[in-house]
Amino acid sequence: MTALPATRRDDYHALHDSFRWNVPEFFNLAEVCCGRWARDPATADRIAVHTEHEDGRRNAYTYAHIQAEANRLARALRELGVQRGDRVAIVMPQRIETVIAGMAVYQLGAIAMPLSMLFGPEALSYRIDHSETRVAIADETSIDNLLAARPACPTLQTVIGVGDATGRGDRDWDTLLAAQLPTFTAEQTKADEAAVLIYTSGTTGPPKGALIPHRALIGNLTGFVCSQNWYPQDDDVFWSPADWAWTGGLWDALMPALYFGRPIVGYQGRFSAERAFELLERYGVTNTFLFPTALKQMMKACPSPSEKYDLKLRAIMSAGEAVGETVFTWCRDALGVIVNEMFGQTEINYIVGNCTAQHDNDRLGWPARPGSMGRPYPGHRVAVIDDEGRPCAPGEDGEVAVCATDIHGHPDPVFFLGYWKNEAATAGKYSEYDGLRWCRTGDLARVDADGYLWYQGRADDVFKSSGYRIGPSEIENCLLKHPAVSNCAVVPSPDPERGAIVKAFIVLTPAVARSFDNDAALVAELQQHVRGQLAPYEYPKAIEFIDQLPMTTTGKIQRRVLRLMEQERAQNPSQKPSQKPTQKPTQKPTQKPTQKPAT
Repeated sequence: MTALPATRRDDYHALHDSFRWNVPEFFNLAEVCCGRWARDPATADRIAVHTEHEDGRRNAYTYAHIQAEANRLARALRELGVQRGDRVAIVMPQRIETVIAGMAVYQLGAIAMPLSMLFGPEALSYRIDHSETRVAIADETSIDNLLAARPACPTLQTVIGVGDATGRGDRDWDTLLAAQLPTFTAEQTKADEAAVLIYTSGTTGPPKGALIPHRALIGNLTGFVCSQNWYPQDDDVFWSPADWAWTGGLWDALMPALYFGRPIVGYQGRFSAERAFELLERYGVTNTFLFPTALKQMMKACPSPSEKYDLKLRAIMSAGEAVGETVFTWCRDALGVIVNEMFGQTEINYIVGNCTAQHDNDRLGWPARPGSMGRPYPGHRVAVIDDEGRPCAPGEDGEVAVCATDIHGHPDPVFFLGYWKNEAATAGKYSEYDGLRWCRTGDLARVDADGYLWYQGRADDVFKSSGYRIGPSEIENCLLKHPAVSNCAVVPSPDPERGAIVKAFIVLTPAVARSFDNDAALVAELQQHVRGQLAPYEYPKAIEFIDQLPMTTTGKIQRRVLRLMEQERAQNPSQKPSQKPTQKPTQKPTQKPTQKPAT
Protein backbone atom coordinates (compact mmCIF):
# COMPACT_ATOMS: atom_id res chain seq x y z
CA MET A 1 0.00 0.00 0.00
CA THR A 2 1.55 3.28 -1.15
CA ALA A 3 2.06 5.80 1.63
CA LEU A 4 -0.18 8.83 1.37
CA PRO A 5 1.38 12.29 1.15
CA ALA A 6 1.17 14.32 4.32
CA THR A 7 -0.52 17.26 2.59
CA ARG A 8 -2.42 18.02 -0.58
CA ARG A 9 -1.81 21.20 -2.58
CA ASP A 10 -4.96 23.30 -2.94
CA ASP A 11 -5.64 24.01 -6.63
CA TYR A 12 -9.36 24.54 -6.22
CA HIS A 13 -9.68 28.07 -7.54
CA ALA A 14 -7.49 27.36 -10.54
CA LEU A 15 -9.88 24.56 -11.48
CA HIS A 16 -13.21 26.10 -10.64
CA ASP A 17 -12.64 29.65 -11.85
CA SER A 18 -11.29 28.74 -15.28
CA PHE A 19 -13.77 26.00 -16.23
CA ARG A 20 -16.21 26.51 -19.14
CA TRP A 21 -19.05 24.24 -20.30
CA ASN A 22 -19.18 23.08 -23.91
CA VAL A 23 -22.60 21.51 -24.54
CA PRO A 24 -23.35 20.53 -28.16
CA GLU A 25 -26.78 21.02 -29.69
CA PHE A 26 -27.16 17.30 -30.38
CA PHE A 27 -26.18 14.67 -27.83
CA ASN A 28 -27.33 11.10 -27.21
CA LEU A 29 -26.42 8.84 -24.31
CA ALA A 30 -26.33 5.64 -26.37
CA GLU A 31 -24.03 7.19 -28.95
CA VAL A 32 -21.47 8.59 -26.51
CA CYS A 33 -21.55 5.63 -24.09
CA CYS A 34 -21.56 2.77 -26.60
CA GLY A 35 -22.11 3.56 -30.29
CA ARG A 36 -18.88 5.46 -30.90
CA TRP A 37 -16.79 2.78 -29.16
CA ALA A 38 -18.53 -0.04 -31.03
CA ARG A 39 -17.91 1.57 -34.45
CA ASP A 40 -14.21 2.13 -33.87
CA PRO A 41 -12.21 -1.01 -34.78
CA ALA A 42 -9.68 -0.09 -32.10
CA THR A 43 -12.28 -0.26 -29.30
CA ALA A 44 -15.11 -2.44 -30.64
CA ASP A 45 -13.77 -5.56 -28.92
CA ARG A 46 -12.81 -3.79 -25.71
CA ILE A 47 -14.49 -5.16 -22.59
CA ALA A 48 -17.23 -2.77 -21.50
CA VAL A 49 -18.98 -4.76 -18.77
CA HIS A 50 -17.95 -7.65 -16.54
CA THR A 51 -20.88 -9.45 -14.93
CA GLU A 52 -20.94 -11.81 -11.99
CA HIS A 53 -23.85 -13.60 -10.34
CA GLU A 54 -23.86 -14.57 -6.70
CA ASP A 55 -24.10 -18.24 -7.82
CA GLY A 56 -20.66 -17.91 -9.41
CA ARG A 57 -21.55 -17.31 -13.07
CA ARG A 58 -19.25 -14.77 -14.74
CA ASN A 59 -19.06 -13.21 -18.17
CA ALA A 60 -17.62 -10.25 -20.06
CA TYR A 61 -19.18 -8.22 -22.86
CA THR A 62 -17.66 -5.94 -25.49
CA TYR A 63 -18.94 -2.63 -26.81
CA ALA A 64 -19.62 -4.31 -30.16
CA HIS A 65 -21.80 -6.97 -28.53
CA ILE A 66 -23.78 -4.47 -26.47
CA GLN A 67 -24.38 -2.25 -29.51
CA ALA A 68 -25.53 -5.15 -31.72
CA GLU A 69 -27.97 -6.37 -29.07
CA ALA A 70 -29.20 -2.80 -28.42
CA ASN A 71 -29.85 -2.44 -32.16
CA ARG A 72 -31.93 -5.63 -32.16
CA LEU A 73 -33.91 -4.49 -29.13
CA ALA A 74 -34.46 -1.01 -30.57
CA ARG A 75 -35.96 -2.58 -33.71
CA ALA A 76 -38.18 -4.83 -31.60
CA LEU A 77 -39.38 -1.99 -29.40
CA ARG A 78 -40.24 0.08 -32.45
CA GLU A 79 -42.32 -2.82 -33.78
CA LEU A 80 -44.08 -2.95 -30.40
CA GLY A 81 -45.15 0.65 -30.90
CA VAL A 82 -42.55 2.49 -28.82
CA GLN A 83 -42.08 5.96 -30.26
CA ARG A 84 -39.90 8.94 -29.50
CA GLY A 85 -40.70 10.22 -26.00
CA ASP A 86 -42.50 7.04 -24.85
CA ARG A 87 -41.54 5.57 -21.50
CA VAL A 88 -40.00 2.10 -21.17
CA ALA A 89 -39.60 0.63 -17.67
CA ILE A 90 -36.41 -1.35 -16.96
CA VAL A 91 -36.84 -3.40 -13.79
CA MET A 92 -33.63 -5.40 -13.51
CA PRO A 93 -30.46 -5.56 -11.38
CA GLN A 94 -26.82 -5.23 -12.46
CA ARG A 95 -26.96 -7.56 -15.46
CA ILE A 96 -25.99 -7.06 -19.09
CA GLU A 97 -29.59 -6.82 -20.29
CA THR A 98 -30.02 -3.72 -18.15
CA VAL A 99 -27.23 -2.00 -20.08
CA ILE A 100 -28.53 -3.18 -23.46
CA ALA A 101 -32.08 -2.05 -22.67
CA GLY A 102 -30.91 1.42 -21.72
CA MET A 103 -28.88 1.87 -24.89
CA ALA A 104 -31.79 0.67 -27.04
CA VAL A 105 -34.22 3.10 -25.45
CA TYR A 106 -31.83 6.06 -25.69
CA GLN A 107 -31.12 5.56 -29.38
CA LEU A 108 -34.86 5.28 -30.05
CA GLY A 109 -35.30 8.74 -28.58
CA ALA A 110 -37.60 7.19 -25.97
CA ILE A 111 -37.36 7.68 -22.22
CA ALA A 112 -35.88 4.96 -20.01
CA MET A 113 -37.48 4.57 -16.60
CA PRO A 114 -35.17 2.45 -14.43
CA LEU A 115 -36.99 0.85 -11.48
CA SER A 116 -35.47 -1.00 -8.56
CA MET A 117 -35.92 -4.77 -8.43
CA LEU A 118 -36.70 -4.27 -4.73
CA PHE A 119 -39.93 -2.39 -5.47
CA GLY A 120 -43.13 -4.13 -4.46
CA PRO A 121 -46.35 -4.11 -6.51
CA GLU A 122 -47.63 -0.83 -5.05
CA ALA A 123 -44.40 1.06 -5.74
CA LEU A 124 -44.26 -0.34 -9.28
CA SER A 125 -47.89 0.34 -10.11
CA TYR A 126 -47.66 3.95 -8.93
CA ARG A 127 -44.62 4.72 -11.09
CA ILE A 128 -45.73 2.79 -14.18
CA ASP A 129 -49.25 4.20 -14.09
CA HIS A 130 -48.14 7.76 -13.29
CA SER A 131 -45.56 7.76 -16.09
CA GLU A 132 -47.95 6.08 -18.57
CA THR A 133 -45.32 3.51 -19.44
CA ARG A 134 -45.92 1.41 -22.60
CA VAL A 135 -43.39 -1.41 -22.19
CA ALA A 136 -41.71 -2.97 -19.15
CA ILE A 137 -38.66 -5.24 -19.16
CA ALA A 138 -38.19 -7.50 -16.12
CA ASP A 139 -36.21 -10.53 -15.01
CA GLU A 140 -36.74 -13.16 -12.33
CA THR A 141 -36.00 -10.70 -9.53
CA SER A 142 -38.96 -8.45 -10.37
CA ILE A 143 -41.43 -10.32 -12.59
CA ASP A 144 -43.71 -11.43 -9.73
CA ASN A 145 -44.17 -7.91 -8.41
CA LEU A 146 -44.50 -6.48 -11.90
CA LEU A 147 -47.28 -8.91 -12.82
CA ALA A 148 -49.02 -8.16 -9.52
CA ALA A 149 -48.85 -4.44 -10.31
CA ARG A 150 -50.02 -4.77 -13.91
CA PRO A 151 -53.81 -4.62 -13.32
CA ALA A 152 -53.35 -1.05 -12.01
CA CYS A 153 -51.32 -0.01 -15.08
CA PRO A 154 -53.72 0.48 -18.02
CA THR A 155 -51.09 1.95 -20.36
CA LEU A 156 -48.69 -1.00 -19.95
CA GLN A 157 -49.12 -2.86 -23.24
CA THR A 158 -46.16 -5.27 -23.22
CA VAL A 159 -44.06 -7.06 -20.60
CA ILE A 160 -40.77 -8.54 -21.82
CA GLY A 161 -39.37 -11.42 -19.75
CA VAL A 162 -35.59 -11.74 -19.31
CA GLY A 163 -33.55 -14.65 -17.95
CA ASP A 164 -35.59 -16.91 -15.68
CA ALA A 165 -38.63 -14.71 -16.31
CA THR A 166 -38.79 -16.20 -19.81
CA GLY A 167 -42.31 -17.42 -20.53
CA ARG A 168 -43.89 -15.20 -17.89
CA GLY A 169 -44.29 -12.01 -19.89
CA ASP A 170 -45.98 -11.19 -23.19
CA ARG A 171 -42.71 -11.58 -25.07
CA ASP A 172 -39.39 -13.26 -24.31
CA TRP A 173 -36.15 -11.29 -24.59
CA ASP A 174 -34.15 -13.96 -26.43
CA THR A 175 -36.88 -14.74 -28.95
CA LEU A 176 -37.62 -11.08 -29.52
CA LEU A 177 -34.01 -10.16 -30.24
CA ALA A 178 -33.27 -13.27 -32.33
CA ALA A 179 -35.87 -12.15 -34.87
CA GLN A 180 -34.17 -8.79 -35.47
CA LEU A 181 -31.15 -7.59 -37.44
CA PRO A 182 -28.17 -6.19 -35.46
CA THR A 183 -28.32 -2.85 -37.26
CA PHE A 184 -30.30 0.26 -36.40
CA THR A 185 -30.24 3.91 -37.42
CA ALA A 186 -30.36 5.85 -34.16
CA GLU A 187 -32.55 8.91 -33.70
CA GLN A 188 -30.67 12.17 -33.49
CA THR A 189 -31.59 13.73 -30.16
CA LYS A 190 -30.97 17.22 -28.89
CA ALA A 191 -29.00 17.59 -25.68
CA ASP A 192 -32.08 19.06 -23.98
CA GLU A 193 -34.35 16.13 -24.87
CA ALA A 194 -35.56 13.83 -22.10
CA ALA A 195 -33.65 10.57 -21.72
CA VAL A 196 -34.40 9.19 -18.25
CA LEU A 197 -37.30 9.37 -15.80
CA ILE A 198 -36.24 8.58 -12.24
CA TYR A 199 -38.66 8.71 -9.35
CA THR A 200 -37.11 10.14 -6.22
CA SER A 201 -36.51 7.79 -3.33
CA GLY A 202 -39.26 9.34 -1.25
CA THR A 203 -37.19 10.08 1.85
CA THR A 204 -39.17 13.27 2.40
CA GLY A 205 -42.56 12.42 0.93
CA PRO A 206 -44.27 10.75 -2.04
CA PRO A 207 -41.97 9.99 -4.98
CA LYS A 208 -41.81 12.50 -7.82
CA GLY A 209 -40.64 11.68 -11.31
CA ALA A 210 -37.54 13.69 -12.18
CA LEU A 211 -37.18 14.02 -15.95
CA ILE A 212 -33.48 13.98 -16.88
CA PRO A 213 -32.13 15.16 -20.28
CA HIS A 214 -29.28 13.63 -22.26
CA ARG A 215 -27.06 16.64 -21.41
CA ALA A 216 -27.22 15.83 -17.68
CA LEU A 217 -24.41 13.33 -18.21
CA ILE A 218 -22.18 16.22 -19.32
CA GLY A 219 -23.07 18.08 -16.12
CA ASN A 220 -22.08 15.01 -14.08
CA LEU A 221 -18.68 14.54 -15.64
CA THR A 222 -16.69 17.25 -13.86
CA GLY A 223 -17.68 15.85 -10.47
CA PHE A 224 -17.14 12.26 -11.58
CA VAL A 225 -13.68 12.93 -12.97
CA CYS A 226 -12.63 14.88 -9.88
CA SER A 227 -14.14 12.53 -7.28
CA GLN A 228 -12.47 9.56 -8.97
CA ASN A 229 -9.07 11.31 -8.87
CA TRP A 230 -8.85 12.20 -12.56
CA TYR A 231 -10.65 9.30 -14.16
CA PRO A 232 -9.90 7.70 -16.53
CA GLN A 233 -6.35 6.48 -16.21
CA ASP A 234 -4.72 3.43 -17.76
CA ASP A 235 -6.11 0.13 -16.46
CA ASP A 236 -8.97 1.78 -14.54
CA VAL A 237 -11.75 -0.66 -13.59
CA PHE A 238 -14.94 0.54 -11.92
CA TRP A 239 -17.33 -1.21 -9.54
CA SER A 240 -20.10 -0.01 -7.28
CA PRO A 241 -22.88 -1.88 -5.48
CA ALA A 242 -25.21 1.07 -6.23
CA ASP A 243 -28.30 -0.15 -8.07
CA TRP A 244 -28.25 0.89 -11.74
CA ALA A 245 -31.92 1.80 -11.32
CA TRP A 246 -30.99 4.80 -9.18
CA THR A 247 -29.09 8.01 -9.75
CA GLY A 248 -26.13 6.70 -7.77
CA GLY A 249 -25.68 3.59 -9.88
CA LEU A 250 -26.69 5.06 -13.22
CA TRP A 251 -25.11 8.53 -13.24
CA ASP A 252 -22.31 8.01 -10.70
CA ALA A 253 -21.03 4.68 -12.02
CA LEU A 254 -22.44 2.97 -15.12
CA MET A 255 -22.87 5.81 -17.62
CA PRO A 256 -19.66 7.75 -16.85
CA ALA A 257 -17.56 4.57 -16.98
CA LEU A 258 -19.00 3.64 -20.38
CA TYR A 259 -18.70 7.25 -21.59
CA PHE A 260 -14.95 7.06 -20.97
CA GLY A 261 -14.68 3.62 -22.56
CA ARG A 262 -13.56 1.84 -19.39
CA PRO A 263 -14.84 -1.47 -18.00
CA ILE A 264 -17.35 -1.62 -15.18
CA VAL A 265 -18.24 -4.63 -13.04
CA GLY A 266 -21.88 -5.55 -12.52
CA TYR A 267 -22.65 -7.86 -9.61
CA GLN A 268 -26.03 -9.54 -9.27
CA GLY A 269 -26.57 -10.54 -5.66
CA ARG A 270 -26.86 -9.27 -2.12
CA PHE A 271 -24.16 -7.03 -0.76
CA SER A 272 -21.83 -8.28 1.93
CA ALA A 273 -18.57 -6.81 3.15
CA GLU A 274 -16.72 -10.03 2.35
CA ARG A 275 -18.06 -10.19 -1.21
CA ALA A 276 -17.21 -6.53 -1.74
CA PHE A 277 -13.56 -7.16 -0.87
CA GLU A 278 -13.53 -10.25 -3.12
CA LEU A 279 -14.89 -8.30 -6.09
CA LEU A 280 -12.42 -5.47 -5.56
CA GLU A 281 -9.55 -7.95 -5.57
CA ARG A 282 -10.75 -10.29 -8.34
CA TYR A 283 -11.33 -7.60 -10.95
CA GLY A 284 -8.50 -5.31 -9.92
CA VAL A 285 -10.98 -2.52 -9.21
CA THR A 286 -9.29 0.86 -9.08
CA ASN A 287 -12.28 3.16 -8.71
CA THR A 288 -15.48 2.76 -6.74
CA PHE A 289 -18.54 4.48 -5.35
CA LEU A 290 -19.49 3.07 -1.95
CA PHE A 291 -22.29 4.30 0.28
CA PRO A 292 -21.24 5.16 3.85
CA THR A 293 -23.42 2.23 4.97
CA ALA A 294 -21.31 -0.14 2.87
CA LEU A 295 -18.06 1.36 4.11
CA LYS A 296 -19.22 0.98 7.71
CA GLN A 297 -19.97 -2.71 7.13
CA MET A 298 -16.61 -3.26 5.46
CA MET A 299 -14.80 -1.45 8.27
CA LYS A 300 -16.48 -3.57 10.93
CA ALA A 301 -16.03 -6.86 9.05
CA CYS A 302 -12.38 -6.38 8.09
CA PRO A 303 -10.54 -3.67 10.04
CA SER A 304 -7.21 -4.50 8.33
CA PRO A 305 -8.00 -5.45 4.71
CA SER A 306 -4.40 -5.19 3.50
CA GLU A 307 -3.57 -8.26 5.58
CA LYS A 308 -6.08 -10.38 3.63
CA TYR A 309 -6.67 -8.79 0.22
CA ASP A 310 -4.49 -7.47 -2.60
CA LEU A 311 -6.36 -4.33 -3.58
CA LYS A 312 -5.64 -1.79 -6.31
CA LEU A 313 -8.00 0.94 -5.21
CA ARG A 314 -6.89 4.46 -6.06
CA ALA A 315 -10.18 6.36 -5.57
CA ILE A 316 -13.33 6.04 -3.45
CA MET A 317 -16.30 8.33 -3.84
CA SER A 318 -19.00 8.20 -1.20
CA ALA A 319 -22.41 9.88 -1.04
CA GLY A 320 -25.94 9.51 0.28
CA GLU A 321 -25.05 10.19 3.91
CA ALA A 322 -22.14 11.86 5.66
CA VAL A 323 -19.13 9.52 5.82
CA GLY A 324 -18.08 10.68 9.26
CA GLU A 325 -14.61 10.98 10.71
CA THR A 326 -14.42 7.34 11.86
CA VAL A 327 -14.98 5.85 8.40
CA PHE A 328 -12.90 8.57 6.74
CA THR A 329 -9.93 7.71 8.95
CA TRP A 330 -10.32 3.96 8.36
CA CYS A 331 -10.34 4.40 4.58
CA ARG A 332 -7.25 6.56 4.74
CA ASP A 333 -5.30 4.29 7.09
CA ALA A 334 -6.57 0.80 6.20
CA LEU A 335 -7.29 1.17 2.46
CA GLY A 336 -4.72 3.84 1.66
CA VAL A 337 -7.38 5.96 -0.03
CA ILE A 338 -8.73 9.33 1.03
CA VAL A 339 -12.49 9.27 0.49
CA ASN A 340 -13.82 11.95 -1.82
CA GLU A 341 -17.24 12.72 -0.44
CA MET A 342 -19.83 13.91 -2.94
CA PHE A 343 -23.19 15.58 -2.71
CA GLY A 344 -25.97 15.63 -5.26
CA GLN A 345 -29.52 14.50 -5.81
CA THR A 346 -31.60 13.04 -8.59
CA GLU A 347 -32.61 16.44 -9.96
CA ILE A 348 -29.12 18.01 -9.85
CA ASN A 349 -26.46 15.40 -9.38
CA TYR A 350 -22.72 15.51 -8.67
CA ILE A 351 -22.52 19.18 -7.70
CA VAL A 352 -20.29 19.24 -4.58
CA GLY A 353 -17.37 17.10 -3.48
CA ASN A 354 -13.63 16.64 -3.27
CA CYS A 355 -10.71 15.79 -5.54
CA THR A 356 -7.68 14.70 -3.53
CA ALA A 357 -5.72 13.24 -6.49
CA GLN A 358 -3.74 11.87 -3.58
CA HIS A 359 -0.84 10.02 -5.21
CA ASP A 360 -0.22 12.40 -8.10
CA ASN A 361 0.81 15.93 -7.24
CA ASP A 362 1.25 16.67 -10.93
CA ARG A 363 -2.54 16.75 -11.20
CA LEU A 364 -4.73 19.50 -9.86
CA GLY A 365 -6.86 18.86 -6.80
CA TRP A 366 -7.76 20.05 -3.36
CA PRO A 367 -7.54 18.52 0.12
CA ALA A 368 -10.52 16.72 1.62
CA ARG A 369 -11.58 17.69 5.12
CA PRO A 370 -12.97 14.84 7.22
CA GLY A 371 -16.72 15.22 7.58
CA SER A 372 -17.07 17.88 4.88
CA MET A 373 -19.19 17.47 1.76
CA GLY A 374 -16.45 19.26 -0.15
CA ARG A 375 -16.61 22.27 -2.48
CA PRO A 376 -18.69 22.95 -5.61
CA TYR A 377 -17.29 21.02 -8.55
CA PRO A 378 -16.13 22.95 -11.64
CA GLY A 379 -19.06 24.28 -13.62
CA HIS A 380 -21.47 24.45 -10.67
CA ARG A 381 -22.35 27.51 -8.63
CA VAL A 382 -23.52 26.39 -5.19
CA ALA A 383 -24.49 28.41 -2.14
CA VAL A 384 -26.03 27.98 1.29
CA ILE A 385 -29.11 30.21 1.41
CA ASP A 386 -31.64 31.26 4.04
CA ASP A 387 -35.43 31.10 3.85
CA GLU A 388 -35.53 34.32 1.83
CA GLY A 389 -32.97 33.09 -0.69
CA ARG A 390 -30.10 35.21 0.63
CA PRO A 391 -26.62 33.62 0.85
CA CYS A 392 -25.71 32.71 4.43
CA ALA A 393 -22.55 33.94 6.09
CA PRO A 394 -19.79 31.37 6.77
CA GLY A 395 -20.70 29.23 9.75
CA GLU A 396 -24.45 29.82 9.47
CA ASP A 397 -26.82 26.94 8.70
CA GLY A 398 -28.94 27.21 5.57
CA GLU A 399 -30.26 25.23 2.63
CA VAL A 400 -27.93 24.04 -0.12
CA ALA A 401 -28.96 25.53 -3.46
CA VAL A 402 -27.56 25.33 -6.98
CA CYS A 403 -27.68 28.21 -9.44
CA ALA A 404 -29.13 27.56 -12.90
CA THR A 405 -26.07 29.29 -14.37
CA ASP A 406 -22.38 28.88 -13.61
CA ILE A 407 -20.05 31.64 -12.41
CA HIS A 408 -19.65 32.81 -16.02
CA GLY A 409 -23.39 33.07 -16.61
CA HIS A 410 -23.66 29.93 -18.77
CA PRO A 411 -26.48 27.39 -18.22
CA ASP A 412 -25.49 24.45 -16.04
CA PRO A 413 -26.21 21.22 -18.01
CA VAL A 414 -26.66 19.09 -14.88
CA PHE A 415 -30.20 20.35 -14.24
CA PHE A 416 -33.27 18.17 -14.64
CA LEU A 417 -36.11 19.29 -16.91
CA GLY A 418 -38.80 19.18 -14.23
CA TYR A 419 -41.06 16.80 -12.33
CA TRP A 420 -43.23 14.57 -14.48
CA LYS A 421 -46.80 15.91 -14.59
CA ASN A 422 -46.14 18.12 -11.56
CA GLU A 423 -45.54 21.73 -12.56
CA ALA A 424 -46.30 22.99 -9.05
CA ALA A 425 -43.55 20.85 -7.52
CA THR A 426 -41.13 21.95 -10.24
CA ALA A 427 -41.87 25.62 -9.58
CA GLY A 428 -41.56 25.07 -5.84
CA LYS A 429 -38.06 23.70 -6.30
CA TYR A 430 -36.75 27.10 -7.41
CA SER A 431 -36.37 30.54 -5.91
CA GLU A 432 -34.89 33.77 -7.26
CA TYR A 433 -32.64 36.24 -5.55
CA ASP A 434 -30.67 39.17 -6.93
CA GLY A 435 -31.42 38.16 -10.52
CA LEU A 436 -30.25 34.56 -10.12
CA ARG A 437 -32.39 31.41 -10.19
CA TRP A 438 -31.60 28.87 -7.49
CA CYS A 439 -32.69 25.27 -7.19
CA ARG A 440 -33.24 24.28 -3.56
CA THR A 441 -32.09 20.82 -2.49
CA GLY A 442 -33.90 20.45 0.83
CA ASP A 443 -30.55 19.64 2.46
CA LEU A 444 -29.05 21.80 5.19
CA ALA A 445 -25.38 22.71 5.46
CA ARG A 446 -23.02 25.43 6.52
CA VAL A 447 -20.09 26.76 4.53
CA ASP A 448 -16.74 27.62 6.09
CA ALA A 449 -14.38 30.44 5.21
CA ASP A 450 -12.59 28.28 2.61
CA GLY A 451 -15.76 27.30 0.77
CA TYR A 452 -16.15 23.76 2.16
CA LEU A 453 -19.73 22.70 2.85
CA TRP A 454 -20.60 20.78 6.02
CA TYR A 455 -23.75 18.69 5.92
CA GLN A 456 -26.29 19.27 8.69
CA GLY A 457 -29.05 16.89 7.57
CA ARG A 458 -32.27 17.06 5.63
CA ALA A 459 -34.42 20.08 6.32
CA ASP A 460 -36.97 17.80 7.94
CA ASP A 461 -34.34 15.85 9.94
CA VAL A 462 -33.29 18.85 12.04
CA PHE A 463 -35.30 19.37 15.22
CA LYS A 464 -35.28 21.32 18.46
CA SER A 465 -34.96 19.98 22.00
CA SER A 466 -35.35 22.34 24.94
CA GLY A 467 -34.82 25.21 22.50
CA TYR A 468 -31.57 23.80 21.11
CA ARG A 469 -31.31 23.10 17.39
CA ILE A 470 -30.27 19.46 16.87
CA GLY A 471 -28.88 17.92 13.69
CA PRO A 472 -28.52 14.12 13.61
CA SER A 473 -25.23 13.85 11.70
CA GLU A 474 -22.84 14.95 14.44
CA ILE A 475 -24.44 12.69 17.07
CA GLU A 476 -24.53 9.71 14.71
CA ASN A 477 -20.86 10.18 13.80
CA CYS A 478 -19.97 10.26 17.48
CA LEU A 479 -21.93 7.06 18.20
CA LEU A 480 -20.27 5.27 15.27
CA LYS A 481 -16.89 5.72 16.92
CA HIS A 482 -18.01 3.34 19.67
CA PRO A 483 -16.93 -0.25 18.86
CA ALA A 484 -20.37 -1.68 19.73
CA VAL A 485 -22.20 0.43 17.13
CA SER A 486 -22.58 -0.89 13.59
CA ASN A 487 -25.04 1.76 12.40
CA CYS A 488 -27.39 4.31 13.94
CA ALA A 489 -29.99 6.99 13.34
CA VAL A 490 -30.94 9.92 15.57
CA VAL A 491 -34.48 11.35 15.58
CA PRO A 492 -36.65 13.45 17.88
CA SER A 493 -38.93 11.62 20.31
CA PRO A 494 -41.89 13.71 21.57
CA ASP A 495 -41.54 14.87 25.16
CA PRO A 496 -44.12 16.91 27.12
CA GLU A 497 -41.52 19.07 28.85
CA ARG A 498 -38.78 19.54 26.25
CA GLY A 499 -40.92 19.32 23.14
CA ALA A 500 -38.65 16.52 21.98
CA ILE A 501 -35.72 14.55 23.29
CA VAL A 502 -32.83 13.11 21.35
CA LYS A 503 -33.35 9.42 20.64
CA ALA A 504 -30.89 7.06 18.99
CA PHE A 505 -31.85 3.86 17.18
CA ILE A 506 -28.76 1.67 17.14
CA VAL A 507 -27.78 -1.47 15.24
CA LEU A 508 -25.16 -3.29 17.30
CA THR A 509 -22.19 -5.21 15.98
CA PRO A 510 -22.64 -9.01 16.00
CA ALA A 511 -20.00 -9.44 18.71
CA VAL A 512 -22.05 -7.58 21.34
CA ALA A 513 -23.47 -9.92 23.97
CA ARG A 514 -27.12 -9.10 24.70
CA SER A 515 -28.78 -9.43 28.09
CA PHE A 516 -30.92 -7.31 30.41
CA ASP A 517 -27.95 -6.12 32.44
CA ASN A 518 -25.59 -5.79 29.48
CA ASP A 519 -28.11 -3.70 27.55
CA ALA A 520 -28.64 -1.34 30.47
CA ALA A 521 -24.90 -0.94 30.98
CA LEU A 522 -24.31 -0.37 27.26
CA VAL A 523 -27.01 2.31 27.10
CA ALA A 524 -25.33 4.22 29.94
CA GLU A 525 -21.93 3.74 28.30
CA LEU A 526 -23.13 5.06 24.93
CA GLN A 527 -24.78 8.06 26.54
CA GLN A 528 -21.60 8.90 28.39
CA HIS A 529 -19.62 8.37 25.20
CA VAL A 530 -21.61 11.11 23.45
CA ARG A 531 -21.91 13.34 26.51
CA GLY A 532 -18.14 13.38 26.83
CA GLN A 533 -17.54 14.56 23.28
CA LEU A 534 -20.51 16.74 22.30
CA ALA A 535 -22.68 19.35 23.98
CA PRO A 536 -24.69 18.16 26.99
CA TYR A 537 -27.99 18.74 25.19
CA GLU A 538 -26.92 16.49 22.28
CA TYR A 539 -26.50 13.16 24.03
CA PRO A 540 -29.37 10.68 23.38
CA LYS A 541 -31.77 10.68 26.30
CA ALA A 542 -33.28 7.47 24.93
CA ILE A 543 -31.60 4.60 23.10
CA GLU A 544 -33.27 1.70 21.35
CA PHE A 545 -31.46 -1.29 19.86
CA ILE A 546 -32.92 -2.64 16.61
CA ASP A 547 -31.89 -5.26 14.07
CA GLN A 548 -31.85 -2.93 11.08
CA LEU A 549 -32.58 0.67 10.17
CA PRO A 550 -35.24 1.60 7.61
CA MET A 551 -33.42 2.61 4.47
CA THR A 552 -34.15 3.49 0.89
CA THR A 553 -32.93 1.20 -1.85
CA THR A 554 -30.13 3.72 -2.43
CA GLY A 555 -28.76 3.19 1.08
CA LYS A 556 -30.05 6.38 2.70
CA ILE A 557 -31.38 6.13 6.23
CA GLN A 558 -35.10 6.94 6.36
CA ARG A 559 -35.19 8.88 9.59
CA ARG A 560 -38.69 9.97 8.66
CA VAL A 561 -39.95 6.41 9.25
CA LEU A 562 -38.44 6.35 12.74
CA ARG A 563 -39.66 9.85 13.51
CA LEU A 564 -43.24 8.98 12.55
CA MET A 565 -43.02 5.80 14.60
CA GLU A 566 -42.04 7.84 17.66
CA GLN A 567 -44.93 10.22 17.05
CA GLU A 568 -47.36 7.30 16.89
CA ARG A 569 -45.97 5.87 20.10
CA ALA A 570 -46.46 9.22 21.82
CA GLN A 571 -50.07 9.33 20.67
CA ASN A 572 -50.65 5.69 21.59
CA PRO A 573 -48.66 4.93 24.76
CA SER A 574 -49.49 1.23 24.45
CA GLN A 575 -47.16 1.11 21.43
CA LYS A 576 -44.15 2.28 23.41
CA PRO A 577 -41.50 -0.35 24.17
CA SER A 578 -41.43 -1.43 27.78
CA GLN A 579 -38.95 0.47 29.90
CA LYS A 580 -35.88 -0.98 31.51
CA PRO A 581 -35.07 -0.13 35.12
CA THR A 582 -32.64 2.45 33.69
CA GLN A 583 -35.61 4.09 31.93
CA LYS A 584 -33.84 3.69 28.59
CA PRO A 585 -35.86 1.72 26.01
CA THR A 586 -33.71 -0.95 24.41
CA GLN A 587 -36.10 -3.43 22.76
CA LYS A 588 -36.80 -3.64 19.06
CA PRO A 589 -39.49 -1.26 17.85
CA THR A 590 -43.01 -2.63 18.03
CA GLN A 591 -43.51 -1.45 14.45
CA LYS A 592 -40.57 -2.98 12.62
CA PRO A 593 -39.42 -1.05 9.55
CA THR A 594 -40.26 -2.94 6.40
CA GLN A 595 -37.51 -1.67 4.11
CA LYS A 596 -34.08 -3.24 4.21
CA PRO A 597 -30.82 -1.48 3.36
CA ALA A 598 -29.78 -1.71 -0.26
CA THR A 599 -26.46 -3.04 0.92
